[in-house]
Amino acid sequence: MAHLHEQFTSPFSWRYGSEEMRAIWSEVYKRQLWRRIWVEIADAQQLAGLVTSEQVADLREHIADVDLERSLAIEAEIQHDLMAEVKAFAEQCPVGGRIIHLGATSADIEDNADVIRMRDSLDLLLARLLKLLAVFSDKIENYADRAVMAFTHLQPAEPTTLGYRLALYAQDLLEDYQLLEKIRNELRGKGLKGAVGTRASYVELLVGTKVSAAELESRVMAALGLLAYPITAQVYPRRQDWQVMCSLAGLAASLYKFAFDVRLLQSPVIGEWREPFGRQQVGSSAMPFKRNPVQAEKVDSLGRLVASLVHVVWDNAAHSLLERTLDDSANRREILPVVFLAVDEMLAVIHRILEGLEVDVEAVERNLARFGIFSAVERVLVAATKAGADRQRIHEHLREESMTAWAALAQGKPNPLVERLSQSGELADYLSRERIRELLDANAYIGDAGDRARDFALLLRSVVSR
Repeated sequence: MAHLHEQFTSPFSWRYGSEEMRAIWSEVYKRQLWRRIWVEIADAQQLAGLVTSEQVADLREHIADVDLERSLAIEAEIQHDLMAEVKAFAEQCPVGGRIIHLGATSADIEDNADVIRMRDSLDLLLARLLKLLAVFSDKIENYADRAVMAFTHLQPAEPTTLGYRLALYAQDLLEDYQLLEKIRNELRGKGLKGAVGTRASYVELLVGTKVSAAELESRVMAALGLLAYPITAQVYPRRQDWQVMCSLAGLAASLYKFAFDVRLLQSPVIGEWREPFGRQQVGSSAMPFKRNPVQAEKVDSLGRLVASLVHVVWDNAAHSLLERTLDDSANRREILPVVFLAVDEMLAVIHRILEGLEVDVEAVERNLARFGIFSAVERVLVAATKAGADRQRIHEHLREESMTAWAALAQGKPNPLVERLSQSGELADYLSRERIRELLDANAYIGDAGDRARDFALLLRSVVSR
């Protein structure tokens, strides 16, 4: 690790994302996939009588023996990473080395390997997302009936429940899960179609055999567990990268929103939530008292990066001119692993935040007592009108009393609204004092939010447990 930091390295090489995700996007795993594809091509060519079983066995025996140092040394000479790996692989295979990459072009190997890595990465993210949804289902159920103040326009609105609010985030994440699962299952590789997609090299190679180019491709792709695009140029359509990255950016947006709300609700002005904070954790280098929401802030920082990279992938898709240009190659080496690693880190951090989320019940009740009364005024309006009052006249009376109460709050005084309305002569002909006080209890003004939150928690459980 010390040697790693003697030169610039990406923070995604060690700081953000999991070891499992880093392994998927490692040079070693990529080259092992290349070798696996070469072996499957050779195995299919064996059925056509083009190579021997001994040659295939020799290649298969050395799939895992990636010698990165040797490959990079060759690449320094020939300036082609895939051909350098061909040569390094061939040096290890005295029997089969001479038939590696027979009939193939680079994208036949690299593109299929990239799709396998995206599929592996999506499998990892989907598993993490399911675990997060399981935590959400527990929290939603636990807080289904806990009344809290809801905010619209960042202003106090009406009461909701904490479980219902959590269900809002979970609903977005469930839709992200369903979309990512669909995209994962529909991923397609290039297949084996040669330099411009015509399969000309394979058709030529297979002349005189009983195997067609389509059959060769089908056998190789089945061995890799991949679907293949029916039509490609030199590479698979880069639109697929854009679709994958858009879906990941959608997940990042959902995680971002939750993290942003954690930051808002952790502010002492509201003070209802707190992200977990270690006993020895330092909040600020200058202000020892600080308890900053640094984990939620990290999630939002990574989310912005993910969103910004989608535009580059759009450019790659739109600017893949004619049968192929190479101006996507360098940025894809960065974008694909970085987006997956960033979302991987975001999921892990949100899981920790949610699992250890601290809810300050006293702050919740304080905010309800301070602001909830105003929203419950609507109940008084409805009840008085049902009892025969002039709706417009009562509305104006309640508006004036509410503004007076807001002014008192602004001066740091207790909220006088309950007392003023319960003693109101305008309301006395229609509602008793006791009824007015009952109606102004904001805890009871949550509609059916609790029931729907519980129903949604059950839905989440059914998805997690399937």
